[in-house]
Amino acid sequence: MYAIVRTGSKQYKVKKGDVLEVERLNKKAGSRIQLKEVLLVHDGKEIAIGKPFLKNTTLDCEVLAHLRGKKTIAFRYRAKKSTRRKVGHRQELTKLEVKSIAVSQ
Repeated sequence: MYAIVRTGSKQYKVKKGDVLEVERLNKKAGSRIQLKEVLLVHDGKEIAIGKPFLKNTTLDCEVLAHLRGKKTIAFRYRAKKSTRRKVGHRQELTKLEVKSIAVSQ
């Protein structure tokens, strides 16, 4: 069984036991969280597609840790001028472990 869930304006394909890194969520490490924006669930036989989300379907996850992503560099310059600007960014991330996909009808 797998599901497609949306969090932080991104979509993730997950199944039970998966560990994924999503944009920072305001929960403490070790706490539980439910993701309710489930777009699709496939149980092996049937596919349930939401319009836009599935009702009565949640993803139960545990917050493992908070971390920072890989640094990205934005370098701007103007040719033949002495204008240069280097800016770096590191995204704040939350590591989640999927405990279960709960589908109730």
